Amino acid sequence: MIMKVYISSTLRSFFGRREKIEAEGQTIRQIIAGLMDEYPDARKVFWDEEGKLRNFIQIYVNEKNVTDEENWDISLGRKDELLFLPVIAGGAPTESLISDERRKAITLDEQEIERFNRHLMLREIGVKGQKRIKAAKVAVIGAGALGTPVIQYLAAAGVGTIKVVDFDEVSLGNLQSQVIHGTRDVKRPKAASARDTIKSINPKIKIESENVKIDADNIEEIIEGYDIVADCTDNYKARYVINDACALNGIPLVFAAIYQYEGQVGVFNLNHGPCLRCQFPAPPPAGLVPTCAEGGAISSLPGIIGSIQANEILKLIIGIGESLDGKLLVVDSLYLHTRMFEVHKSERCPVCGKNPSICKVERYDYDDFCGLKQEEGEIPVEGISSDDLAERIEKGDALTIVDVREPHERAIQRFPNAIVMPIGQLARRQKELNPDIDTIFICKEGKRSILAIRTLIEAGYKGPMYNLKGGTDGAKGIIFSNEGAWL
Repeated sequence: MIMKVYISSTLRSFFGRREKIEAEGQTIRQIIAGLMDEYPDARKVFWDEEGKLRNFIQIYVNEKNVTDEENWDISLGRKDELLFLPVIAGGAPTESLISDERRKAITLDEQEIERFNRHLMLREIGVKGQKRIKAAKVAVIGAGALGTPVIQYLAAAGVGTIKVVDFDEVSLGNLQSQVIHGTRDVKRPKAASARDTIKSINPKIKIESENVKIDADNIEEIIEGYDIVADCTDNYKARYVINDACALNGIPLVFAAIYQYEGQVGVFNLNHGPCLRCQFPAPPPAGLVPTCAEGGAISSLPGIIGSIQANEILKLIIGIGESLDGKLLVVDSLYLHTRMFEVHKSERCPVCGKNPSICKVERYDYDDFCGLKQEEGEIPVEGISSDDLAERIEKGDALTIVDVREPHERAIQRFPNAIVMPIGQLARRQKELNPDIDTIFICKEGKRSILAIRTLIEAGYKGPMYNLKGGTDGAKGIIFSNEGAWL
């Protein structure tokens, strides 16, 4: 039997960049086995060292979660569709998160009545709903691509208190999609730039901006007293710190994530509902799946996804409609697909399950968390700086340079003499490397290249290997010109 298998955009590079594949099989197990034979590069992504499906991948038949292996031998129907969904990442009408007491304490002046008249005309919002919006306090963590539409729409809607948290500065490359910032804001803290934009939208809003990097030590203080937290971050460590803090403190979390042309939106920790770890117990190993910073995203995508995220926040504040609590909305802007998946509360969840092992927001080493930390007895991964590499190239040293980046990354910035080898192909192509000379592995940030080296060590390669520290990002202005040639 031939079935349609849909591949989420973050996994397509391992399946010939295909969005949809027709696969033969009667069961999920048969279909997966056939796909792994046809696309061997996907094996390392799907299976861990023990041969088990990695925790960051979920499998759906139609819109039902069938990730547990006990479901893989059930016969499938001709019209069934299979989807592989990685983390990038049913609600019923809910009551407002803002109590009547808080709503009654709010007044709207004549200017606000004129400003929000389109809201006041909506039967579901009206004066009471607008007062709830004004009484609400929302913490937006991340003032980048996703934070841009969320912050602006919440400010335009009249949310009374908005906290913006971001540790980064505005760069020229941010302006493609982070439209809350302008050219004059380059090199300014993003939190300060966003604060100024909010003031220009609605000067009556109370704004709190924090130029700080969140971690286990400060996250609970940052979100304390807020009604809702919006996760607009771009890295796994922040996502899990935010989720754990919200789950442990009973604060609803509106989650969103983007990658290239695809986005996800969900609501977690609402009324003792599922949290992010219920759906994705752990992130992928660092470097295995590129982040949006490495893989890019079309400039309009964060506007689409962030607007949905803001819409979910406003619905929770007002208490209208059907929220994404217990659901995950996946939007593929390239092929105009939207899918809704159920998210079930897991009894085994380490944060909100029956026997939680995480009872406070814990510090953890990101390298250890995502599998980059060197384990005891493990051969260390040696690094080389961009300065040292440039010097060796100038001297004409015998080197092999292996580029593990995506094609679109190489199109922007090339290593002219590099061998292109995706991580999934390294083990079977190791004979193309000369073990008698140094091999330098490069990626964008210096994380995927560490994974590449460890992959070859596990495969038995004995030649000397080095990771370019900081990746191509750290080599800008040292090794590359604008044309991608050597300086």
